[in-house]
Amino acid sequence: MNRLPALFLSHGAPTLPIDPSMPSAEFGALSTQLPRPEAILMLSAHWCTTQPLASVASAPETIHDFYGFPRQLYEIQYPAPGAPDVARRAAALLGANGIAAGVEQHGLDHGAWVPMLLMFPQADVPVAQLSIQPYEDAAHHFRIGRALRALKNEGVMVIGSGQITHNLRAADFSARPEDADPRVSEFTDWFEQKLAARDIDALLDYRRQAPHAVLMHPTDEHLLPVFAALGAADDDYTLGIQSLGTFQRSLAMTNYVFGSA
Repeated sequence: MNRLPALFLSHGAPTLPIDPSMPSAEFGALSTQLPRPEAILMLSAHWCTTQPLASVASAPETIHDFYGFPRQLYEIQYPAPGAPDVARRAAALLGANGIAAGVEQHGLDHGAWVPMLLMFPQADVPVAQLSIQPYEDAAHHFRIGRALRALKNEGVMVIGSGQITHNLRAADFSARPEDADPRVSEFTDWFEQKLAARDIDALLDYRRQAPHAVLMHPTDEHLLPVFAALGAADDDYTLGIQSLGTFQRSLAMTNYVFGSA
């Protein structure tokens, strides 16, 4: 198998699969452009622990980790098989690289199953989750990605799932896409310029260097998965950008593919 790309996905609101005004079809279109993985290791912004944990669930439950949404959403099940061997391999790779990691049974939160449902609706690709550490920095998650690089040669696609901008307090849920805060594009433009230049040092220091960084991410758990995907990427990665727009004034959705040159 060819070396697989690493991905970062902006998973949007939980309603992405049922809201026709949202860019759900684009996730399916993206999957058709990618090599098919034998399994996926997903790092979601919604499983947060003090140290990395990999889920060894063989049949992970669909976790509806949200409140106040339409009943239709809670009826969705995503019955993909787990990938316990991948989870154990990931934990072992982390340990071999000096990052203490454990395993436990854990289901798929909406940061995992929502994009998986859109990209692999047949639920026929095994998936394991790996937790993120919200009190650690970008460099920590980049090191995690570096430790996981070997998985890309073993048929496993490493995917980080979060949001390229995520400030719910600044969101206006009555806003139209054309009402986007211009500071959103200033941040995403800077981020994508640094990604294209492979300027890892600047990216890891984004909180100090990027324009409006703290406004875009008052807490950065939704951005940390991108650094894991970036760490898993090749040194000379090619960058694919799928820009899906900005919603609710401040919530940008962009997907990045870190491909092999």
